[in-house]
Amino acid sequence: MSLRQPILVFDSGVGGLSVWQAIRLAYPELTCHYLMDNEGQPYGELDDSTLIRRACDLIMQVVAQVNPALVVVACNSASTLVLPTLRKQLDLPVVGVVPAIKPAAFQSSNKHIGILATPGTVARAYTQALIDEFAADCRISRIGNSELVGMAEDKLAGRAVNLPRLAEILAPWSQGDGPDTIVLGCTHFPLLATEIIECLPAAHCIDSGEAIARRVTNLLLPAANTAKLDVKERTLWVTKQDQRLAQQWSSFLLAGLTQIQVIKSRLT
Repeated sequence: MSLRQPILVFDSGVGGLSVWQAIRLAYPELTCHYLMDNEGQPYGELDDSTLIRRACDLIMQVVAQVNPALVVVACNSASTLVLPTLRKQLDLPVVGVVPAIKPAAFQSSNKHIGILATPGTVARAYTQALIDEFAADCRISRIGNSELVGMAEDKLAGRAVNLPRLAEILAPWSQGDGPDTIVLGCTHFPLLATEIIECLPAAHCIDSGEAIARRVTNLLLPAANTAKLDVKERTLWVTKQDQRLAQQWSSFLLAGLTQIQVIKSRLT
């Protein structure tokens, strides 16, 4: 592995930008590409087989073009399903993201944790396994909702978040002894953390972004001391160009991405 090679970060939408930016903070000169399947989102509503085949197809196409040092699957819905297949197909490290249930159990004072994610992530056995292993002594409340994905995408496009609708979605946690720690189990949702806390002022939010950046840093450390960096264009790969993407482009530019390329799924 060499830092002369780029990093590829994959998500169904803009949520992985938080992970992408955390990696850039650690290695500001690194060539880091972003692959966004904005045509296929929200992944939390796809059946498992379609999600696995679609994500792997898109990632393999871009890997063939950019030859990355490692791939980060910065999407909870994809990570819970795609990693085993992708690791068999790629001869390079693949880093995934999982709901931050372990640190939430440690931080919660009232031992009531809320898991806020897409319906697929909330319901998957992998999420329950994390609860059983790390939060067996906690009360767990779950809200599975894909509307927040669109809210986050719209926010990055400069549109106002629909606070009344968000409050309605989170209403089960605003009554009585609600959770004091909210696990944001979708990488889109940290973009709405301010609004979520506005609706649930007694709680705090936790996500997996920093943990993933630390894992990437640990994998890159052996190469970091010897590599002479050769910074190239940082590309945003998308599966659809539309008005929302045009409105979001300024945010991608601010994050450090410099050009757009379109890629299409080969699945029929």
